[in-house]
Amino acid sequence: MSHVPIYNPPVPFNTHFHCGLNDGTLVVISGSVLPSGDRFAVNFQCGNEDIAFHFNPRFDDGLVVCNTKEHQNWGKEERKHELPFHRGQPFEIRILVTQHDYKVSVNRNHVLEYRHRIPIQRVNNLSVNGCVSLSCVDIQAPGGGFPPQQFTGAGMCYPAFPPQPFPGSNPFPAAQQHAAHFAIPYNTNIYGGLYPNKVIVISGTVTGHPKRFHVNLKFHGGIAFHFNPRFDEHTIVRNSKLNDSWGKEERQMPSCGMCFSPGQSFVIEIVCEQHAFRVNANGNHVCNFNYRVPHLNQIDTLQIEGDVTLHHVQV
Repeated sequence: MSHVPIYNPPVPFNTHFHCGLNDGTLVVISGSVLPSGDRFAVNFQCGNEDIAFHFNPRFDDGLVVCNTKEHQNWGKEERKHELPFHRGQPFEIRILVTQHDYKVSVNRNHVLEYRHRIPIQRVNNLSVNGCVSLSCVDIQAPGGGFPPQQFTGAGMCYPAFPPQPFPGSNPFPAAQQHAAHFAIPYNTNIYGGLYPNKVIVISGTVTGHPKRFHVNLKFHGGIAFHFNPRFDEHTIVRNSKLNDSWGKEERQMPSCGMCFSPGQSFVIEIVCEQHAFRVNANGNHVCNFNYRVPHLNQIDTLQIEGDVTLHHVQV
Protein backbone atom coordinates (compact mmCIF):
# COMPACT_ATOMS: atom_id res chain seq x y z
CA MET A 1 0.00 0.00 0.00
CA SER A 2 1.38 3.41 -0.99
CA HIS A 3 0.69 6.72 0.69
CA VAL A 4 -1.56 9.29 -0.91
CA PRO A 5 0.66 12.14 -2.20
CA ILE A 6 0.69 15.15 0.13
CA TYR A 7 0.41 18.47 -1.72
CA ASN A 8 1.79 21.83 -0.56
CA PRO A 9 2.45 20.78 3.05
CA PRO A 10 3.81 23.37 5.47
CA VAL A 11 7.43 23.28 6.59
CA PRO A 12 8.51 21.93 9.09
CA PHE A 13 6.91 18.78 7.68
CA ASN A 14 6.49 15.40 9.36
CA THR A 15 4.72 12.22 8.31
CA HIS A 16 4.59 8.60 9.41
CA PHE A 17 5.67 5.65 7.25
CA HIS A 18 2.36 3.77 7.55
CA CYS A 19 3.80 0.56 6.11
CA GLY A 20 7.25 1.01 7.59
CA LEU A 21 10.40 1.38 5.52
CA ASN A 22 11.23 -1.49 3.18
CA ASP A 23 13.71 -2.53 0.53
CA GLY A 24 12.36 -0.70 -2.54
CA THR A 25 10.50 2.15 -0.80
CA LEU A 26 10.79 5.32 -2.90
CA VAL A 27 10.37 8.81 -1.43
CA VAL A 28 9.87 11.70 -3.89
CA ILE A 29 10.06 15.25 -2.51
CA SER A 30 9.28 18.18 -4.84
CA GLY A 31 9.60 21.82 -3.90
CA SER A 32 11.71 24.96 -4.13
CA VAL A 33 14.61 26.37 -2.15
CA LEU A 34 13.73 29.69 -0.55
CA PRO A 35 15.70 32.75 -1.75
CA SER A 36 17.21 33.11 1.73
CA GLY A 37 18.32 30.63 4.37
CA ASP A 38 21.46 28.61 4.97
CA ARG A 39 20.35 24.97 4.96
CA PHE A 40 17.56 22.41 5.01
CA ALA A 41 17.30 18.77 6.06
CA VAL A 42 15.45 15.59 5.14
CA ASN A 43 15.41 13.13 8.05
CA PHE A 44 14.47 9.45 8.18
CA GLN A 45 13.67 9.17 11.87
CA CYS A 46 13.19 6.51 14.52
CA GLY A 47 10.60 8.18 16.73
CA ASN A 48 11.51 11.63 18.01
CA GLU A 49 15.14 11.03 18.97
CA ASP A 50 17.21 8.84 16.66
CA ILE A 51 17.78 9.79 13.00
CA ALA A 52 18.76 6.93 10.71
CA PHE A 53 19.51 9.17 7.71
CA HIS A 54 20.11 12.93 7.89
CA PHE A 55 20.37 14.54 4.42
CA ASN A 56 21.48 18.14 4.94
CA PRO A 57 22.31 20.55 2.07
CA ARG A 58 24.23 23.57 3.40
CA PHE A 59 24.36 26.66 1.21
CA ASP A 60 26.78 28.56 3.43
CA ASP A 61 29.35 25.75 3.01
CA GLY A 62 28.41 24.65 -0.52
CA LEU A 63 28.08 20.97 0.35
CA VAL A 64 25.73 18.20 1.46
CA VAL A 65 26.24 16.57 4.88
CA CYS A 66 24.86 13.11 5.68
CA ASN A 67 24.89 11.56 9.12
CA THR A 68 23.12 9.39 11.71
CA LYS A 69 22.05 10.39 15.22
CA GLU A 70 21.72 7.61 17.79
CA HIS A 71 21.34 7.84 21.58
CA GLN A 72 21.51 11.67 21.26
CA ASN A 73 24.94 11.50 19.60
CA TRP A 74 25.81 12.32 16.01
CA GLY A 75 28.04 9.87 14.16
CA LYS A 76 30.80 10.57 11.66
CA GLU A 77 29.73 12.96 8.90
CA GLU A 78 29.84 11.99 5.27
CA ARG A 79 30.29 15.06 3.07
CA LYS A 80 29.54 15.60 -0.60
CA HIS A 81 31.44 18.69 -1.78
CA GLU A 82 28.96 19.46 -4.53
CA LEU A 83 25.63 21.20 -3.95
CA PRO A 84 22.92 20.21 -6.47
CA PHE A 85 20.51 22.90 -5.20
CA HIS A 86 20.23 26.64 -5.86
CA ARG A 87 18.49 29.31 -3.83
CA GLY A 88 15.15 30.27 -5.33
CA GLN A 89 15.11 27.26 -7.68
CA PRO A 90 12.81 24.20 -7.81
CA PHE A 91 14.05 20.69 -7.10
CA GLU A 92 12.99 17.06 -7.03
CA ILE A 93 14.67 14.72 -4.55
CA ARG A 94 14.20 10.97 -5.02
CA ILE A 95 15.41 8.67 -2.24
CA LEU A 96 15.37 4.96 -2.93
CA VAL A 97 15.71 2.66 0.08
CA THR A 98 17.57 -0.61 -0.54
CA GLN A 99 18.65 -3.36 1.81
CA HIS A 100 22.14 -1.80 1.93
CA ASP A 101 21.74 1.96 1.63
CA TYR A 102 19.78 5.08 0.73
CA LYS A 103 20.30 6.16 -2.90
CA VAL A 104 19.67 9.85 -3.54
CA SER A 105 19.07 11.66 -6.83
CA VAL A 106 18.32 15.36 -7.32
CA ASN A 107 16.62 16.54 -10.51
CA ARG A 108 17.16 13.05 -11.99
CA ASN A 109 20.94 13.12 -11.40
CA HIS A 110 22.50 10.62 -9.02
CA VAL A 111 24.05 12.44 -6.04
CA LEU A 112 25.11 9.96 -3.36
CA GLU A 113 24.59 6.69 -1.51
CA TYR A 114 24.49 6.40 2.28
CA ARG A 115 24.91 2.99 3.88
CA HIS A 116 22.58 2.04 6.72
CA ARG A 117 23.84 2.54 10.25
CA ILE A 118 20.43 1.85 11.81
CA PRO A 119 18.20 -1.00 10.53
CA ILE A 120 15.42 0.29 8.29
CA GLN A 121 12.92 -1.69 10.39
CA ARG A 122 13.35 0.95 13.10
CA VAL A 123 12.58 3.90 10.81
CA ASN A 124 9.00 5.17 11.15
CA ASN A 125 8.93 8.90 10.33
CA LEU A 126 9.99 11.31 7.59
CA SER A 127 10.62 14.99 8.30
CA VAL A 128 11.69 18.00 6.25
CA ASN A 129 12.75 21.32 7.75
CA GLY A 130 14.71 24.42 6.83
CA CYS A 131 14.78 26.88 3.94
CA VAL A 132 12.44 25.14 1.49
CA SER A 133 8.82 25.19 0.42
CA LEU A 134 7.23 21.89 -0.58
CA SER A 135 4.87 21.21 -3.48
CA CYS A 136 4.51 17.43 -3.07
CA VAL A 137 5.75 14.56 -0.90
CA ASP A 138 5.04 11.11 -2.35
CA ILE A 139 5.97 7.88 -0.56
CA GLN A 140 5.77 4.82 -2.78
CA ALA A 141 5.83 1.26 -1.46
CA PRO A 142 7.89 -1.25 -3.44
CA GLY A 143 6.27 -1.71 -6.85
CA GLY A 144 3.54 0.87 -6.14
CA GLY A 145 2.47 4.04 -7.87
CA PHE A 146 5.39 4.58 -10.26
CA PRO A 147 5.93 2.25 -13.19
CA PRO A 148 8.47 -0.31 -11.96
CA GLN A 149 12.02 0.25 -13.03
CA GLN A 150 15.37 -1.41 -12.76
CA PHE A 151 17.57 0.33 -10.23
CA THR A 152 21.19 -0.14 -11.15
CA GLY A 153 23.18 -1.60 -8.31
CA ALA A 154 20.12 -2.18 -6.17
CA GLY A 155 19.54 -5.77 -7.30
CA MET A 156 15.86 -5.13 -7.99
CA CYS A 157 13.59 -5.46 -10.96
CA TYR A 158 9.88 -5.63 -10.37
CA PRO A 159 8.42 -8.09 -12.86
CA ALA A 160 4.97 -6.60 -13.48
CA PHE A 161 6.37 -4.36 -16.23
CA PRO A 162 9.52 -4.68 -18.34
CA PRO A 163 12.36 -2.67 -16.83
CA GLN A 164 13.06 0.67 -18.48
CA PRO A 165 16.61 1.12 -19.79
CA PHE A 166 18.15 4.34 -18.49
CA PRO A 167 21.60 5.48 -19.61
CA GLY A 168 24.28 6.71 -17.25
CA SER A 169 24.74 6.19 -13.55
CA ASN A 170 21.38 7.50 -12.35
CA PRO A 171 19.67 4.51 -10.66
CA PHE A 172 16.20 6.03 -10.38
CA PRO A 173 15.23 8.79 -12.81
CA ALA A 174 11.69 10.08 -13.12
CA ALA A 175 9.32 7.40 -14.35
CA GLN A 176 9.35 6.94 -18.13
CA GLN A 177 11.39 10.12 -18.57
CA HIS A 178 12.93 10.33 -22.04
CA ALA A 179 13.91 13.98 -22.34
CA ALA A 180 17.35 15.06 -21.15
CA HIS A 181 15.76 17.95 -19.23
CA PHE A 182 12.42 19.66 -18.71
CA ALA A 183 12.80 22.41 -21.32
CA ILE A 184 9.63 24.20 -22.42
CA PRO A 185 8.02 23.35 -24.82
CA TYR A 186 8.13 19.81 -23.45
CA ASN A 187 7.17 16.64 -25.32
CA THR A 188 7.38 12.99 -24.32
CA ASN A 189 5.99 9.73 -25.62
CA ILE A 190 3.31 7.79 -23.74
CA TYR A 191 4.39 4.25 -24.51
CA GLY A 192 1.44 1.89 -24.76
CA GLY A 193 -1.05 4.76 -24.83
CA LEU A 194 -3.57 5.57 -22.12
CA TYR A 195 -6.05 3.25 -20.40
CA PRO A 196 -8.56 3.42 -17.50
CA ASN A 197 -6.92 4.18 -14.14
CA LYS A 198 -3.80 5.54 -15.82
CA VAL A 199 -2.54 8.68 -14.03
CA ILE A 200 -0.30 11.43 -15.41
CA VAL A 201 1.38 13.70 -12.84
CA ILE A 202 2.91 17.08 -13.69
CA SER A 203 4.73 19.15 -11.08
CA GLY A 204 5.91 22.66 -11.85
CA THR A 205 5.81 26.38 -11.11
CA VAL A 206 3.90 29.14 -12.88
CA THR A 207 6.18 31.96 -14.04
CA GLY A 208 6.01 35.36 -12.39
CA HIS A 209 4.05 37.16 -15.12
CA PRO A 210 2.09 34.46 -16.94
CA LYS A 211 -0.37 34.79 -19.78
CA ARG A 212 -1.30 31.11 -20.21
CA PHE A 213 0.00 27.57 -20.48
CA HIS A 214 -1.43 24.31 -21.78
CA VAL A 215 -1.18 20.56 -21.43
CA ASN A 216 -2.04 18.50 -24.52
CA LEU A 217 -2.70 14.77 -24.77
CA LYS A 218 -2.11 14.10 -28.46
CA PHE A 219 -2.56 11.31 -30.96
CA HIS A 220 -1.85 10.92 -34.66
CA GLY A 221 -5.13 12.58 -35.64
CA GLY A 222 -5.01 15.58 -33.32
CA ILE A 223 -5.41 16.56 -29.65
CA ALA A 224 -7.64 14.37 -27.50
CA PHE A 225 -7.48 16.73 -24.49
CA HIS A 226 -6.33 20.36 -24.34
CA PHE A 227 -6.08 21.75 -20.78
CA ASN A 228 -5.39 25.49 -20.96
CA PRO A 229 -5.25 27.81 -17.90
CA ARG A 230 -5.50 31.38 -19.17
CA PHE A 231 -4.43 34.07 -16.73
CA ASP A 232 -5.27 36.84 -19.21
CA GLU A 233 -8.88 35.61 -19.25
CA HIS A 234 -8.95 34.23 -15.70
CA THR A 235 -10.35 30.90 -16.83
CA ILE A 236 -9.34 27.34 -17.69
CA VAL A 237 -10.28 26.23 -21.20
CA ARG A 238 -10.73 22.55 -22.07
CA ASN A 239 -11.13 21.32 -25.61
CA SER A 240 -10.09 18.80 -28.25
CA LYS A 241 -8.86 19.16 -31.81
CA LEU A 242 -10.05 16.47 -34.21
CA ASN A 243 -9.59 16.44 -38.00
CA ASP A 244 -7.80 19.82 -37.81
CA SER A 245 -10.82 21.46 -36.16
CA TRP A 246 -11.24 22.61 -32.57
CA GLY A 247 -14.35 21.36 -30.82
CA LYS A 248 -16.62 23.12 -28.37
CA GLU A 249 -14.77 24.80 -25.52
CA GLU A 250 -15.59 23.99 -21.90
CA ARG A 251 -14.95 26.91 -19.56
CA GLN A 252 -16.89 26.17 -16.40
CA MET A 253 -14.69 27.13 -13.45
CA PRO A 254 -14.24 24.74 -10.52
CA SER A 255 -15.61 25.55 -7.08
CA CYS A 256 -12.05 26.20 -5.93
CA GLY A 257 -11.74 28.95 -8.56
CA MET A 258 -8.59 29.64 -10.56
CA CYS A 259 -6.27 27.13 -8.90
CA PHE A 260 -3.04 28.45 -10.46
CA SER A 261 -1.24 31.63 -9.42
CA PRO A 262 1.77 33.55 -10.71
CA GLY A 263 4.99 32.35 -9.11
CA GLN A 264 3.31 29.45 -7.30
CA SER A 265 4.13 25.75 -7.57
CA PHE A 266 1.50 23.20 -8.61
CA VAL A 267 0.87 19.49 -9.04
CA ILE A 268 -1.57 18.45 -11.78
CA GLU A 269 -3.01 14.93 -11.87
CA ILE A 270 -4.82 13.74 -15.01
CA VAL A 271 -6.70 10.53 -14.23
CA CYS A 272 -8.16 8.37 -16.99
CA GLU A 273 -11.57 7.29 -15.73
CA GLN A 274 -14.14 5.13 -17.50
CA HIS A 275 -15.67 7.89 -19.61
CA ALA A 276 -13.68 11.04 -18.91
CA PHE A 277 -10.38 12.62 -17.92
CA ARG A 278 -10.52 13.81 -14.31
CA VAL A 279 -8.15 16.68 -13.51
CA ASN A 280 -6.96 17.54 -10.01
CA ALA A 281 -4.67 20.45 -9.14
CA ASN A 282 -2.93 20.59 -5.77
CA GLY A 283 -5.33 17.96 -4.48
CA ASN A 284 -8.47 19.84 -5.57
CA HIS A 285 -10.85 18.58 -8.26
CA VAL A 286 -10.79 20.97 -11.23
CA CYS A 287 -12.86 19.34 -13.96
CA ASN A 288 -13.96 16.25 -15.86
CA PHE A 289 -13.62 16.15 -19.63
CA ASN A 290 -15.59 13.48 -21.45
CA TYR A 291 -13.62 11.50 -24.00
CA ARG A 292 -14.08 12.65 -27.59
CA VAL A 293 -11.86 9.95 -29.13
CA PRO A 294 -12.97 6.30 -29.23
CA HIS A 295 -9.73 4.64 -28.11
CA LEU A 296 -7.57 5.86 -25.23
CA ASN A 297 -4.64 3.71 -26.33
CA GLN A 298 -4.21 5.83 -29.46
CA ILE A 299 -3.14 8.79 -27.28
CA ASP A 300 0.65 8.59 -27.39
CA THR A 301 2.15 12.02 -26.67
CA LEU A 302 2.18 14.47 -23.75
CA GLN A 303 2.94 18.10 -24.63
CA ILE A 304 3.37 21.04 -22.22
CA GLU A 305 3.90 24.62 -23.39
CA GLY A 306 3.57 28.13 -22.02
CA ASP A 307 4.44 30.15 -18.96
CA VAL A 308 5.62 27.42 -16.58
CA THR A 309 8.77 25.67 -15.45
CA LEU A 310 8.65 21.91 -14.85
CA HIS A 311 10.01 19.97 -11.87
CA HIS A 312 8.74 16.46 -12.51
CA VAL A 313 6.64 14.58 -15.05
CA GLN A 314 5.28 11.07 -14.52
CA VAL A 315 3.61 9.23 -17.39
